[in-house]
Amino acid sequence: MILQSLSLTNFKNIREAQLELSPKFNCLLGDNGMGKSNLLDAIYFLSFCKSFTGATDQLVITRGEDFAILQAQYLRHAHLAGEEGVAEQLQIGMQRGRRKSLKVGGKEYKRLSEHVGKYPLVLISPADMDLVTGSGDERRRLMDMVISQTDARYLDAIIRYGQALEQRNSMLRNEIADPNLYLAIELAMDASASYICQVRRDWIKDLSAIFQRYYEAIAGAEEKPTLTYKSHLAEPGTELISLFNERRTRDAALGYTTAGPHRDDIEMLLSDMPVRRSASQGQAKTYTIALRLAQYEYLKQATGSAPLLLLDDIFDKLDATRVESIMQLVGSDTFGQIFITDTNRKNLDEILARSPGQYAMWRVQDGKFSPTTPLPDSQTSNQKS
Repeated sequence: MILQSLSLTNFKNIREAQLELSPKFNCLLGDNGMGKSNLLDAIYFLSFCKSFTGATDQLVITRGEDFAILQAQYLRHAHLAGEEGVAEQLQIGMQRGRRKSLKVGGKEYKRLSEHVGKYPLVLISPADMDLVTGSGDERRRLMDMVISQTDARYLDAIIRYGQALEQRNSMLRNEIADPNLYLAIELAMDASASYICQVRRDWIKDLSAIFQRYYEAIAGAEEKPTLTYKSHLAEPGTELISLFNERRTRDAALGYTTAGPHRDDIEMLLSDMPVRRSASQGQAKTYTIALRLAQYEYLKQATGSAPLLLLDDIFDKLDATRVESIMQLVGSDTFGQIFITDTNRKNLDEILARSPGQYAMWRVQDGKFSPTTPLPDSQTSNQKS
């Protein structure tokens, strides 16, 4: 998958931008707050129909404007420019007070959920630290986002389970006592939960080996990272209906459901110690970067297509050795099209210098993108290659 061109109108602080993109490296250089991350957010929005910051559709429209338009041309089934592929036009339109419109090839989706997984993407950003320091919500969101891109049945199960969960919680808050009413909803939840938990368990198992390999490539073999799936249904023979029956009195007192996939988590350890309590900032950031790179490889294997890789200011708080290792990784042939933001030109130039191939670089200021070139050493290295 290659994003060939991008056109933005009234997206955050980007009033107007039209970029022709490189099939390999696309570098965005500039100070904080200038719009580098906003461009990555627009690309993310095109894949997931939402902002990676959690901002609502109304908040991504430029202040003072009534609408925003995101347009892109992708080349599917191609990993490098020149390879035969299928061109696809994608457009998202937003207008204040109206539902957003998503069209592929001029045809609008009936349901936005149909779009999930069609344009695979992995983002690595400073907000990823929430994966190790935040609540279980962050780690469940990770599982759902990745698996949903490869398994439509899983996405449907998550949607159905969430709808039934809302119904059960509403009944608890309204002090409904009829067990038969609960049973109808709980049976629907149980049917979805069984599939959700089985897929999550298998996913963690598959991801763990890839994740450990990437962590070792960045930090060396001395630190031992592990991922473990934690679930009420992890033990063989545990049934969700039984858990609901056991906890109904407690759930009624609390006003919400205390057991089920919506309470699942991923235990993250480093050398048998919880990352959130024992790891340094550099170790925690290495953990999240390795996790995202593992996510990339998993998606690539599962979909048969190289996802877009977005790297948003990833080198901060890392020592020189780890920065060097990450540069070697992202410059390898494993990864397809890459978008990188940084305030430090040296990092970008060094990546380009060690990575033969096509590139594009822009200097970003106040939401405007001016094409520029790497420093001479980088250009020379690429030309020799």
